[in-house]
Amino acid sequence: MWPYWMMYFVAASGVLSPSDLPKRQSVFAFAVVAATFLILIGFRHEVGGDWFTYLPHFDNDKIASISELLTTTDPAYHILDWAAAQLGYDIYAVNVVCAAILMIGTFIFCRGQPNSWLALLVAVPYMLIVVGMGYTRQSAALGFALMGLAALKNNRVVSFTILVALGTLFHKSGILLLPVSALAASKNRVLTAVLVLGTSILLYYLLLEDVAGRLWVNYVEREMESEGGATRVAMNAIPATLMLLFRRQLAPDTTERILWCWMAVLALICVPIVGLASTAVDRVALYLIPIQLFVFSRIPRLAVTSNGRTALVFGIVGYYGAVQYVWLNYASHAQYWLPYQFMPIGGPA
Repeated sequence: MWPYWMMYFVAASGVLSPSDLPKRQSVFAFAVVAATFLILIGFRHEVGGDWFTYLPHFDNDKIASISELLTTTDPAYHILDWAAAQLGYDIYAVNVVCAAILMIGTFIFCRGQPNSWLALLVAVPYMLIVVGMGYTRQSAALGFALMGLAALKNNRVVSFTILVALGTLFHKSGILLLPVSALAASKNRVLTAVLVLGTSILLYYLLLEDVAGRLWVNYVEREMESEGGATRVAMNAIPATLMLLFRRQLAPDTTERILWCWMAVLALICVPIVGLASTAVDRVALYLIPIQLFVFSRIPRLAVTSNGRTALVFGIVGYYGAVQYVWLNYASHAQYWLPYQFMPIGGPA
């Protein structure tokens, strides 16, 4: 399992580095690390709980017609399968593209935080290792969501809507973030609400109408359980609570504060309903993971002394190290991530 710990310790070394690099060198170092993570995520072999689920999809998609693929619930992903096959590539090419989307979103989002390396470290144990290597379609949707949230920070509502819509083409659940822009917009609320509502209705009829009933039956009426769903919801609830309690210190900018307070509210809403349908709530919680990156990269701001800031940083590093250790060693589904293997040419690690 050393590649997973390598990801964690590389991010931790950036956090704990005693000196700051010049901006250009810092961006380059961060990009190199992001590219390395992209390679590990994209070129994995038989890693992740859905690995053997995606292989039949690839075999079916490569012989399907474009018109057939356009009618699927996640057309962008299936067309990507088809395109890779037509060009002579295999499932690894698809995984690399999805990993690239996730890591580009991660890069853009983390670089917009006051402590980019701390935000990246927070992302490693669950967002990059579990989601990035286990839920390929959702990881691409999450990558677009991260880009969208970075755009929404600057009140670029149209860009946010387009990016989330692109993510929805990879996995329909991505549409759940669209209402956030209407809630968070501090200006032109009526225009924003109309834009988001219209886009949501359009995407619903294009992508979700045929499967909405089936989703409700599968996720709610059958009360499908997602192992660890409550734990993941709790991981979002902790920074959500901190966000609401210390919102002015964590987000001095009014527009940004409104956005992340609404994200915090959505994360807390998941807590009482996770017992009703944990799989459905768990899927929603995937798109709320960015609140962990946002809040914990800002927590050191709460300290009034340098020693206090250092203690908070070490606390966050230790907390996420514990999260990764517990998941890799005790999670019932961790077996699908272990051992890590790198394409067919690599062996277990």
